[in-house]
Amino acid sequence: MTQMNREWAINKLKSFLEAASITYVPSPPQSVGFAHYKLDKPRSEVQAAAQIIEQVLDRVLPGWRTADWPEGKRQPFWREREAAHRAIAQLEAEQELIENLGSGAPQLDAATLHPWVWGSVQGLWGSGHFREAVGMAAKAVNAQAQAKLGRRDLSEAKLLGDAFSTKPPADGHPRLRLGIDDGSDTFRSRHEGAGSFARGVYSAIRNPIAHELDHELDENQALEQLAAFSILARWIDEADIETAP
Repeated sequence: MTQMNREWAINKLKSFLEAASITYVPSPPQSVGFAHYKLDKPRSEVQAAAQIIEQVLDRVLPGWRTADWPEGKRQPFWREREAAHRAIAQLEAEQELIENLGSGAPQLDAATLHPWVWGSVQGLWGSGHFREAVGMAAKAVNAQAQAKLGRRDLSEAKLLGDAFSTKPPADGHPRLRLGIDDGSDTFRSRHEGAGSFARGVYSAIRNPIAHELDHELDENQALEQLAAFSILARWIDEADIETAP
């Protein structure tokens, strides 16, 4: 999971559970089937608290909206309350491990990835569709590259392999330049490397994702793949366009 203020999240979840407390109301005398639960606080107050914790739950328990949990019949907000209890337990366990063991390693926050990447996948990521999120990021980077280069005749690996070529630009073949062509090995290495990297991420990441529809990625693996497309996106975004005279 990407970085989160666990203490804040736990407090929000606990506040929601307090706001969403319920009371059992039995059936009236000499009647059956009218028993129910009622909220102790106004529904509007509970809904306002739920609006915040749903976003927390999407991060901590991505599948909470459809999880096969025993239903609290006639209990308002039963799914949100069940998920909140589970999320608190998970977050407190993670916090305890970090406080006592320490992670000792830097963490990658997905929000710091290039906006072409993270901005295109937040909804999918929040709902746990990690494979689809990586595929969407690949499409977004390709669309931005096509727009910058003004080309629709090529896409993905072929487009970027051509764009990062060290050959001079030709009609219909503008180049992406990560620096001035001074004839140095550094210039050649940067552009040959960028072209190879682009071909690699589309061939080794994007193509398998498009065909392995029954294979879901775990979160860490997907985050690594998003980071790869973020590197590529940053190079494309920061590169200058060189066109034929």
